[in-house]
Amino acid sequence: MRDPRRVAVLISGRGSNMRALVEQARDYEVVLVASNKPSAEGLAWARARGIPTWGGESKGQPREAFDRQVNAACDDHRVGTIALAGFMRILSPWFVEQWRGRMLNIHPSLLPKYPGLDTHARALSAGDSSGGCSVHIVTEELDAGEVLGRSEMPILTGDTPQSLEERVLAAEHALYPRILNEFVNR
Repeated sequence: MRDPRRVAVLISGRGSNMRALVEQARDYEVVLVASNKPSAEGLAWARARGIPTWGGESKGQPREAFDRQVNAACDDHRVGTIALAGFMRILSPWFVEQWRGRMLNIHPSLLPKYPGLDTHARALSAGDSSGGCSVHIVTEELDAGEVLGRSEMPILTGDTPQSLEERVLAAEHALYPRILNEFVNR
């Protein structure tokens, strides 16, 4: 069995949650940062800190074929846990099965409310009094796995999707590393 403290972080963009995971690692080590966008800003940040990276273009590839490439990169680095951090791609059932119970995601809503995209606009449209974020185990069903932790905050008068997103993102940066540190010690 692989060491759960050897973590791969999958990103698609700037990697702000990945940075928080790296900077607040206590009980785990980020041994790989991988992206479905080879020019993702977060890859450059990781490389500058000596963290191994992998980038492959997912566009135009069958989902499972691309996921098998990501899996091979994880195998090469003896990864035991995967943390999705702004990885904007739905994973194949094959990949989810390979990592069952060993893959986490951060989502910008209080799950089970608002799986998928546009979470902040949806919370505001619904007239919710609070928003927040959730860390959950990844399953085949989008944003439906066991929730391991949440961070809740009030929705303020005058909030826009952008202002709520900024506050929730700050909460994500505190919640995700804490939950990952706990998760690898289960």
